[in-house]
Amino acid sequence: MQQAIAAAKEAKALGEVPVGAVLVKNGEVIATGFNQPIGRHDPTAHAEIAALRAAAEALGNYRLPGCTLYVTLEPCAMCAGAMMHARLERVVFGAADPKTGACGSVLNLFAEEKLNHHTTVTQGVLAEECSSLLKTFFAERRAAKNSLLS
Repeated sequence: MQQAIAAAKEAKALGEVPVGAVLVKNGEVIATGFNQPIGRHDPTAHAEIAALRAAAEALGNYRLPGCTLYVTLEPCAMCAGAMMHARLERVVFGAADPKTGACGSVLNLFAEEKLNHHTTVTQGVLAEECSSLLKTFFAERRAAKNSLLS
């Protein structure tokens, strides 16, 4: 999770919402990703999607069985859906997302019995640190906006 936090800080340095992801297989880091939807003008450029794409390329397969994705923020429905299609074994996240979280906060796609793949979810890993990174980012953005209005 520390590597995912480092990736989130890369996103923050670019002015993106600080979310980072790391994909691991057999204890080895296969890929990392961080949020870039603003800079890439791409609503799908979430940290998880970047890591999934890089891992699929590195492994030469769009299926990622036996892999774990560590991400600083609870995945949204788009990212959770991509994880299911990739057949990810496990997702581990830090901060819960009470507005768009699809791994238990708003809904839990992985618990939906009608869907054909069920990724294991571990939540709350380094949650305070992950949450603090996001809270600080948005507080700084609000402060900058308010200083422009003054």
